[in-house]
Amino acid sequence: MAIIIKNGTVVSPTQSIMQDIRIEGEKIAQVGESLPVTAEDTVYDARGNLIFPGFIDAHTHMDMDNGKIVTADDFASGGRAAIAGGTTLLIDFATQEKGHLMGEAFYQWMAKAEQKCSCDYAFHMAIIDWNEETRQELANMFRIGVSSFKVYLAYDNLRINDRELYELLCDMKKLGGIVGVHCENGDLVNELVAEQLAAGNTSPAAHPVSRPAEVEAEAISRLLYIAKLADCPVHIVHLSTKLGLEEIRKARSNGQTVYVETCPQYLLMDDHVYSQPDFEGAKYVCSPPIRKKEDQEALWEGIINGEIQTVATDHCSYNFHGQKDLGIDDFSKIPNGLPGIEHRPELIYTYGVKTGRITQEKMCEILASNNAKIFGCYPQKGVIAPGSDADIVIWQDCREPITAAAQHQNVDYTPYEGIEILGKPKHVFLRGQEVFRDGKLLQPELGIYINREPGGL
Repeated sequence: MAIIIKNGTVVSPTQSIMQDIRIEGEKIAQVGESLPVTAEDTVYDARGNLIFPGFIDAHTHMDMDNGKIVTADDFASGGRAAIAGGTTLLIDFATQEKGHLMGEAFYQWMAKAEQKCSCDYAFHMAIIDWNEETRQELANMFRIGVSSFKVYLAYDNLRINDRELYELLCDMKKLGGIVGVHCENGDLVNELVAEQLAAGNTSPAAHPVSRPAEVEAEAISRLLYIAKLADCPVHIVHLSTKLGLEEIRKARSNGQTVYVETCPQYLLMDDHVYSQPDFEGAKYVCSPPIRKKEDQEALWEGIINGEIQTVATDHCSYNFHGQKDLGIDDFSKIPNGLPGIEHRPELIYTYGVKTGRITQEKMCEILASNNAKIFGCYPQKGVIAPGSDADIVIWQDCREPITAAAQHQNVDYTPYEGIEILGKPKHVFLRGQEVFRDGKLLQPELGIYINREPGGL
């Protein structure tokens, strides 16, 4: 017995064509026109619908403990929200602790996700404590399917210095993996935050002032010069500024390989959100902060031109009540992060495809295929092709608002409240099993860990 999806428009980064899909077990068996159907087959008629490969969110923070509070979403609620939005694979950040091994972090994160997550999952390894022991562990990370890493150039408890970054990139050059970097100048951020507080500016409106575009652009420039010395590709996470994009263009013009990610919040909103009354601006506090209209337009241009390869969420959810309001008298104490894993595809479809900014093929590329390629799980993921995992989203047009009351995310608000979306998943399949239909999660907690190889475009 097989599942046959008929009459839908199958979307890839290069074309959209009306085809049928045959699923046998967990894999796609055939893709073609007018595939035969037997009496034992289960048939889905996707006429009038687009069919995307399952989307991949390569930047999430589930069940993250910052030492004081834990994110509102764990892998259980976050996985349900992912599936509801059509995301069938998330890549979270297993985070090493000071004085501990990366391997310890990996198994801690596996315990957080195993038999709880409703979509498939993998891990980047965030390196916090770079030393000889950590260095010796790198090869073992690849053996257990971790081929991507992350470092921070901001946050005093997380960041590494330039020498450590150079050494890591030199080792990564030999191993073939990729390092994603949070690019903000941590020293400048600390100084600018202190200036705002000394001036009595304690509201959320001080947040973007304390982290201006220059602190991102400087960190990107510094990273790219260090990467050039190490002769190693790098991945820049959550790009938010036109200035930062200009630094990336300079490096690429000199032959460097740079992969770039941005997020919906930087494409859809501007820094006016921080000036809302009654502490509402705290809902939008994330780092880097939401920027200006000119940055927004530059990022869309970067996507259209292929300069930005992926759109992820940086999903890091904190409740407005009881968590975000810890900073009601001091903006620097507002937990940084936004929820978004559930709504990313709907937002990109509505504000990208439906406005004519991008094609549905580009949406497939930036939400699925490029993530799979860069992070080493293509063609298992990110494509509708024989032999690939049967992660499939049947996409329908609609017209309805996003509301916190209706979301699957376990957080008491959404930054996209009231936005009218123009498309959403009708059916979602995870490795051949229908897990979501018409707004309802059918089979939760089916996600498994995905081993990844070194990747790239």
